[in-house]
Amino acid sequence: MFKPQYLPLALLVFAPVWAPSSALASSHREAPAISLDPAADNTDVYAWVTPGTHENLYVVAAYNPLEEPSGGPNFHKFDDNVRYEVHIARGGDSLDDAVKYYIRFKTKKPQKVNKNNIADEEGLFNGIQFFRQIAAAPPQQTFSVWKVENGQATKIVNDAPVAPPNIGPRTDAVVYQPASGSYDDDYAATFITDMNGGGRAWAGPRDDGFYVDLGGVFDLANITSGRANPVDGVAGFNCHAIVLEIPTQQLTENGQAVTEGPSDAQTLGVWAAASRRKVSVLRKNKDDLHFGHWVQVSRLGLPLVNEALIGLQDKDRYNRSKPKHDLQKFAPYFLHPTVVKNAEVVGIYEELGVDAATVEFLKHGEGGAGRFDIIDTINLKNIPSPDAHAIQTVGDVLRVDMGIDSGFPNGRPLVGGAAPNQEQADVTDVLLTVILAAGTLPVGDNVNHNDKDFLPEMPFLPLPWQGFSEGHGQPAP
Repeated sequence: MFKPQYLPLALLVFAPVWAPSSALASSHREAPAISLDPAADNTDVYAWVTPGTHENLYVVAAYNPLEEPSGGPNFHKFDDNVRYEVHIARGGDSLDDAVKYYIRFKTKKPQKVNKNNIADEEGLFNGIQFFRQIAAAPPQQTFSVWKVENGQATKIVNDAPVAPPNIGPRTDAVVYQPASGSYDDDYAATFITDMNGGGRAWAGPRDDGFYVDLGGVFDLANITSGRANPVDGVAGFNCHAIVLEIPTQQLTENGQAVTEGPSDAQTLGVWAAASRRKVSVLRKNKDDLHFGHWVQVSRLGLPLVNEALIGLQDKDRYNRSKPKHDLQKFAPYFLHPTVVKNAEVVGIYEELGVDAATVEFLKHGEGGAGRFDIIDTINLKNIPSPDAHAIQTVGDVLRVDMGIDSGFPNGRPLVGGAAPNQEQADVTDVLLTVILAAGTLPVGDNVNHNDKDFLPEMPFLPLPWQGFSEGHGQPAP
């Protein structure tokens, strides 16, 4: 009988060829429909408890992939017509929401100028001026947060300012006027706001903290030894992030402080989403109308699930479903990973001398019953010790046991990496190792760090790249 520990050592030597062409952007443009709606597109979700004390849960939900820093004059922002969402389930028996947070945005409209006065109007930041389109004094946009628990919605943040885009030094001097004179970490921290009832929130543009060789993997996994210089395809791009600090005492079933040690009862299932109104009406001379029920258009829990596991035919359907339905609707994708079949078809396993029994296990699990080792990993069965958890539900959620320090796949911390420019674990490498090698040998893409250092405190993701000097254009000759 095949045992996964017998995988050949050749896999370790040639590990880079294993990365599948659809698997290596945590959730950037991963499905046909959401690729046309970037402002609602989840890119990454990070969640972890305060190391040591476990007193707070931190959730970072990022949206809008591959934002070009110099992409004005309408710089990227959150969409006022999207409901951004953070969902938290609790315990091992249900993926229903124990609590959820809805985040809505409101963009400040410019002061209108009567057409008879346009010719003589000299102001910089009213409705006719190009400079108003580029940059206005914060808050250009505000956000509000609702906490929904036991069917009751409570507004816990009311019209807090959103951090503005990082445009350049003249904008800083004339419009933003930060205390230091530049758009720095201290300036970004001024947009942290308290939430009523405890905790804090922040929203705005940041560096996209994911790192991966996009150019190589999207050329049908062309990242073999011939890829002499792997390139971080996300380097220099921004995203828009929502950061929540939530006291863990508010997330336990009894409302008390967490109990130290692993337990199913204190394990959360965290995921983020975006929803739009069911009906939109475009109007010629008035604002567009949006009404009807909210319809989920994007979601993300674990990195790479929709990217790497879910088939193209079901990716849009997946984005519009809930994790609690994953077992019913999508179980074959979890248990019989398509990317292993892809690797076999293009000859990777044959090239590396992997025997047929090993490949069969990697495709279908012990006795063809499915890859339950994947389910055990994402449900923390043996984390931090054998049989530490016995979670019964299966779904695309990021599990976080509040009673122990977080470390992927128990949460996904942005703090605690081996270096300041690394998150706690290279999630691409970890998940590819689990899916493609049953966790026995390391598998990676040779892009091992971010292009900026992460922060040890809110908002954790690095400063957004500046449009003036850090865009992707080339110096003119």
